[in-house]
Amino acid sequence: VTYILHYLELYFSVAMKGKKSVDSMREKALPSFKEAVPTRSFLERDGHQCGASSKEGCAAIAGMFSEGFMHGQGTYVWADGVKYEGDFVKNIPMNHGMYTWPDGSTYEGEVINGVRNGFGMFKCSTQPLSYIGHWCHSKRHGKGSIYYNQEGTSWYEGDWVHSIKKGWGIRCYKSGNIYEGQWENNMRHGQGRMRWLTTNEEYTGRWERGVQNGFGTHTWFLKRILKSQYPLRNEYIGEFVNGDRHGRGKFYYASGAVYEGEWVSNKKHGMGRLTFKNGRVYDGLFSNDHIAESPSLEAELASYLDPSSESALRSQHRGPFISAEIIRKLDGSESNSVLGSSIELDLSLLLNMYPEKDQPEEKKQVEYAVLRNITELRRIYSFYSSLGCDRSLDNTFLMTKLHFWRFLKDCKFHHHKITLADMDRVLSTNNDIPVEEIHSPFTTILLRTFLNYLLQLAYHIHHKEYQNRSPSLFLCFTKLMNENIRPNAGRVKGNLFSGQQRTFYSMNYIDKCWEVYTAYCRPNAAPPHELTMKTRHFLWMLKVTTHA
Repeated sequence: VTYILHYLELYFSVAMKGKKSVDSMREKALPSFKEAVPTRSFLERDGHQCGASSKEGCAAIAGMFSEGFMHGQGTYVWADGVKYEGDFVKNIPMNHGMYTWPDGSTYEGEVINGVRNGFGMFKCSTQPLSYIGHWCHSKRHGKGSIYYNQEGTSWYEGDWVHSIKKGWGIRCYKSGNIYEGQWENNMRHGQGRMRWLTTNEEYTGRWERGVQNGFGTHTWFLKRILKSQYPLRNEYIGEFVNGDRHGRGKFYYASGAVYEGEWVSNKKHGMGRLTFKNGRVYDGLFSNDHIAESPSLEAELASYLDPSSESALRSQHRGPFISAEIIRKLDGSESNSVLGSSIELDLSLLLNMYPEKDQPEEKKQVEYAVLRNITELRRIYSFYSSLGCDRSLDNTFLMTKLHFWRFLKDCKFHHHKITLADMDRVLSTNNDIPVEEIHSPFTTILLRTFLNYLLQLAYHIHHKEYQNRSPSLFLCFTKLMNENIRPNAGRVKGNLFSGQQRTFYSMNYIDKCWEVYTAYCRPNAAPPHELTMKTRHFLWMLKVTTHA
């Protein structure tokens, strides 16, 4: 599995670097045209009004005059062929008009003192280029849209500063790839999102001079597989340097495996944690994208092997890295779960609550219960995961803790005399969740984790009622499904997800809300002493912000 993951990452790395060289190319600038302004008095020649500009000779004139000056509507043609039609104020093109250059290029819009100023549209005749938007001293300046081809498939819409893309804008490339975010000196720079529709990839985060630099999220959308339980995507969340995964980061594999730790040039290198798809974990050193050999690792792996495999284990450890067979053992590919290896539940914590002789039967019966309801649970997971989310290229979504809270409230879990905060604490027990993330709305939840959480909450809520009956865990889960989940799931309550437009605007402020929440939180007096906010802190916060 490790070598397969290594191969996939190399493929993603090469593909990402290829796009950098294409999408970061600067677009050609529009041709520069200078407007000639008539400034001298007009003379009479052969019965026709003629004049001289400050740069050229005689020009043809037609229009309205006042006190010897062109004033009002008129037409002025310079000797070099440049023509202006529009408003004049004492010989000066002013207000609104249209410039036509000898090559056929045109500008129509606002004019101040003979130059493009204000709102107007420019069309180039020698190239399929056009711009509509604001101008300042003949430069694209302010908000505007530029089109690079006649089909309208390549364009930029956003902020300009003296004909340079600077500020916020959207760039759609001819390939269909699209970038939305901040710009500097005609390059992607700052916070932004790039979607490569040609390769089904997406990156959201920091950019520097056209490439990913800083903290961001890169997602590779994979081909949909019928009835797959996992969101069909590989996703990296962490630090980038010059377009490479470099620094601290977390990689979610489409199989359900997760790596969190150190990266060097797109490779796992340094200390890290690899969680296999069945929930088993390896903590330790990685070298050049592989699990490095460690004295403590042999004993850890041996616990997953049967005695007959010990000799094979010793021979396989002669090399510097762990073999594919050992990884297959470790990641659960040879699982005997009735649900299969890809959805194996982590029941060790719950099974420890029962006598050892009862554990096999408890495990088998609760797995059968989950299997009977798996189709409906998949549908529920997909439904809540998509709430408040933009469209997904593969139509799959990752559930977050915020979605999970909405599900718990809709299904009335809190009617069992347990608050959402208490549920977070129950689920954090022995699950290696950092204290600061116990109540984080951003924590992602895979389907496997979602099922484990349901079983833990079912046991916590109903275990006293069924402690003398067998199979107890099966009965707890079945009651939760019949009384809470099946009748209520999908009936969304509350204001946050009640309307698409409201949800869209609300989700834009979720990062700021979390920042404010953590600023006013206090450590809880009881273990695990996580940061929480009491009602009086919330009211005090409102009072402070209102007076401010």
